[in-house]
Amino acid sequence: MPDRPAPSPSLNDDLRLPWIITYGMALLLLAYVIVAYSYSASIPAAITLTEEQRLSLRTIFYWLAILTLPLTNLIRHIQLRLNQTMPTATPAKNRYFLTVLVSMALIESIGLYGLLLFYLGDGVNSLFIFSGLSALGLFLYRPKLAEYRSVVEALADKQAANQPLSQDR
Repeated sequence: MPDRPAPSPSLNDDLRLPWIITYGMALLLLAYVIVAYSYSASIPAAITLTEEQRLSLRTIFYWLAILTLPLTNLIRHIQLRLNQTMPTATPAKNRYFLTVLVSMALIESIGLYGLLLFYLGDGVNSLFIFSGLSALGLFLYRPKLAEYRSVVEALADKQAANQPLSQDR
């Protein structure tokens, strides 16, 4: 096992809010499933779709889910690089929080596809499949200390490089 330095307490403290967002999204996803499953018998049938329409909509949502996972990875990668290189006064903590928030919101949308299909008359299997894909995405794109540390170090290096050299006379 490689020796890793112990994480700095301040870095772990900085990740508290991104973890709260992640747990909140996971609880929201669980709430979708529980509420939908509990109240499935009392759902009004105001919107009735034919089987062919539901199949078309389900296919579209599957394609959107399949595209959302790698797109989220790409957006997260771009945001992390921008966090490390963009010259703004925004602290690393705020930059990384925005990255996690965008990732979680994109991934949470997959769970909403399943919920929408369920309320449009599709089976509970669609709800579980889309919720499971969303939960997988929440796990894959959770806040990571190594990512945050790389942002902090890059900004520290950039700040050190921009410090004027003191001249002794």
